[in-house]
Amino acid sequence: MKLEKLLVKLNEIAPLELAEEWDNVGLLAGDTASDIKNIMLTIDLTREVLDVARAKKVDLIIAYHPPIFEPVKKVVAGQGPSPLLFEAIRSNIAIYSFHTALDVAPGGVNDALADMLGLKNTTPLAPGEYETGKYCKIVCFVPEDDIAPVSQAVFAAGAGSADPDSHYSQCSFKAAGTGSFYCGPDSSPTIGKADSFTETAEYKFETIVPTNLLKKVVNAMSKAHSYQEPAYDIIPLLKGNDSGLGRIGLLEKPIAIPTLIEHIKKSLKIKSVGIIGPAKGKVQKGAACAGSCGTLLRNVIKQNCDFYLTGELKHHHALELQAAGITTICVSHSNSERLILAKLAAQLRKFDNKLTVNLCSKDKDPFIWC
Repeated sequence: MKLEKLLVKLNEIAPLELAEEWDNVGLLAGDTASDIKNIMLTIDLTREVLDVARAKKVDLIIAYHPPIFEPVKKVVAGQGPSPLLFEAIRSNIAIYSFHTALDVAPGGVNDALADMLGLKNTTPLAPGEYETGKYCKIVCFVPEDDIAPVSQAVFAAGAGSADPDSHYSQCSFKAAGTGSFYCGPDSSPTIGKADSFTETAEYKFETIVPTNLLKKVVNAMSKAHSYQEPAYDIIPLLKGNDSGLGRIGLLEKPIAIPTLIEHIKKSLKIKSVGIIGPAKGKVQKGAACAGSCGTLLRNVIKQNCDFYLTGELKHHHALELQAAGITTICVSHSNSERLILAKLAAQLRKFDNKLTVNLCSKDKDPFIWC
């Protein structure tokens, strides 16, 4: 499969637009025209991981954590903040990173954690914010005779659909009303007279426009409009991230804390966890957030959770959860994320049965727990 085609598929799993603004996701190194036959999945790109990838003649490494995070000024063998980057490029190994896009995506890291815990009817622990999307709405006011030429012009310029692959196009809305305006002494009005106040029947016409075509559509509308100075509004359409960070939900029935901890250890294949707060009793309402999610602790407290599963916490965050009496289980940063790799591998294999997809055996948590 060409890397260019695979990138489209990867974006379907976790759209890169979902990633945090500070993150560095997507294709970090590689040639989009290259053929991809052998893929290796890892949480981190380390020396050990790269050695395995080169030995197995891997074409693409998908590293959950981006190996290029800070700006890189040089790519030189054995030098700079990303010495492995040079070797990967020299070995024709492309590098791709999901990171926070996969955290919040439906079916991503945090959904995997919630499913592992058995949480039902989950919602984001921190819902995503609304942001300006790729579309806007243009609203213009036209006399009845202008409806046909104006609508035809804006549709021809690319307005009228929110999806280029949609079965519907030339979508719009119109409503009758009364327009009023004063024509200045030097005006040349289509309706009314110069130096006079005019009221006339008009239609409010509106349609959706891709933002990158907005200028073209406005120009087309203005040329087709009979008024000397057409009145129109441009309304940005906001896009909501309905996934957000973390997940919160309920267990089907209360479970003893020691039983829950053993289930977590077995599922994540780890021997030890860090426990904050009560280590005995039963819990039912819980939250999970992979990686380092101490900043969400107040959402956990506000939602009256019984327990919280995360990767790691700062000391003062741990103290705050302890004071709130919430059983908090820390499993180490990468251990909280590695669960997604097997699921991701299964998804990739469905794209093309000729793809070889493996999890790197040398990808391990940097901590040794005794």
